[in-house]
Amino acid sequence: MLAPEQMVVVETDPEKARSVGRKSLAIYLRAPNYQRNLLTLGFDESDWADPNNASERLVDGLVAWGTPEQIKVRVDAHLAAGADHVCIQTLRDDTRMPLDEWRAMAEVLN
Repeated sequence: MLAPEQMVVVETDPEKARSVGRKSLAIYLRAPNYQRNLLTLGFDESDWADPNNASERLVDGLVAWGTPEQIKVRVDAHLAAGADHVCIQTLRDDTRMPLDEWRAMAEVLN
């Protein structure tokens, strides 16, 4: 079974969406194992030189953001590439449960 995880931010404002993505990516960007994997994916150390301020290229490459329909395109790309299931990790700019975002994504993914 192949089941990749896709971080998602249901937000159409690029600055807001990337800010949420950067905040969530920061912990991963400090870990050498993640850094090595990112190198194999075509990113370079300049993309995470400051883990709290990842490059737009890195954020956009790792975090699907936009409308639920735009995010679905990214999820569908995983399935088209052979994934059996795609786990979406819904990110927010606060600590509340992403109930509205889950509902919105469920409507387009079902």
